[in-house]
Amino acid sequence: MAASFPAGLLRVLLTLSLGLLASLGAATATTAPARAASLVQVGSFGGNPGNLTMFSYRPDGSTAGRPLVVLLHGCTQNASGYFANSGWRRYADQSGFTLVLPQTGSANNASSCFNWFETGDTTRGQGEAASIRAMVAYAVSTYGTDPARVYVGGLSAGGAMSAVMLAAYPDVFAGGSIGAGIAYRCAASLLQASTCQYGPVGKTPQQWGDLVRNAHSGHSGPYPLVAIWQGSSDYTVVPANAAQLRDQWTNVRGVSQSPTSTRSLTGGTSLKVYGSDEVRLYEIAGMGHGLPIDPGGGADQCGNAAAYFLDTICSAYHDAQFFGLTGGGTQPTPTPTPTPTVTPTPTVPQTCVRASNYAHTVAGRAYRSGGYTYANGSDDAMGLWNVLVTHGLKQTGPGHWVVADNEC
Repeated sequence: MAASFPAGLLRVLLTLSLGLLASLGAATATTAPARAASLVQVGSFGGNPGNLTMFSYRPDGSTAGRPLVVLLHGCTQNASGYFANSGWRRYADQSGFTLVLPQTGSANNASSCFNWFETGDTTRGQGEAASIRAMVAYAVSTYGTDPARVYVGGLSAGGAMSAVMLAAYPDVFAGGSIGAGIAYRCAASLLQASTCQYGPVGKTPQQWGDLVRNAHSGHSGPYPLVAIWQGSSDYTVVPANAAQLRDQWTNVRGVSQSPTSTRSLTGGTSLKVYGSDEVRLYEIAGMGHGLPIDPGGGADQCGNAAAYFLDTICSAYHDAQFFGLTGGGTQPTPTPTPTPTVTPTPTVPQTCVRASNYAHTVAGRAYRSGGYTYANGSDDAMGLWNVLVTHGLKQTGPGHWVVADNEC
């Protein structure tokens, strides 16, 4: 049935959804983070075949030789929202490293997703991947950031694009964080994209690893460190994707797919470590589709709760520590017993939203079954699962939606 849709509609159908700090110790005094600096747009940064916009953030007092972190937003998001809510600003302020936030838009993708599935945007030296690489080169030459300490992270389509950058440019990135993302080259076309999002793809770890190795066949150095973040209740990018990412990057690093250790962290989080702490998999019980944050004043707390920024655990804190961005690199003492599951804050009851059936499922207001769509909680029938059928849904309780076409 999908083959009969126009190409433009296929793009909308398959891409709408795809759309740190080291432990300071009791003896270390912390200062209030600098706040005079702001996120600024860079007008020209070099070659831009992917038609992206560059934003950067340099904390007050930042000096040359500091690390660089590239952050990639998810679908329907933008650079300023990711900067404001992800929590990374706090650790950039405290440790003086630079942030670069590429931004895509509707001219590239109907839902402002990075095109993680388009070979023209995921191949070394081409499209969006090449534009992001140009931003890194600009930051190194203009800001004096350390070219040996460049990292990338992102959410959803941005997480999948982070995997792209790690695979296509292993000589540029020392590490990366993939939040609710997808293995490199799981999809190489529009038709393959939804298959990757919603179910496992039958490849061996060797086959997954070969996809990365072939992305830059001339690479002879080490591959980046990789952190993978996945919610157990993510129905937009299902948990099978985290397992595929683990298989891909452990194979590339030449380590076993069995963890060398497992730890319990806050927010119902289980951390599995692979090899000599080369690949990490964070699995968060009860979390849906989004980036883990944990608002608060603690050293390991960060971010602001918002759409797709879910109050569970501060991923930026753990990533910055993993990458050694704050000079620590020591994992915090594990919680001695498992922490109770923390469920993401639900949408405020009585919210009323009109959208396509596809958009409702992407946002978690509905689910699909056998090609049809049903409202979460009430199981109200909504018709075919596509972008042509629209309905109004009203939330009447946590996770409970009803069809309300006359009200929305």
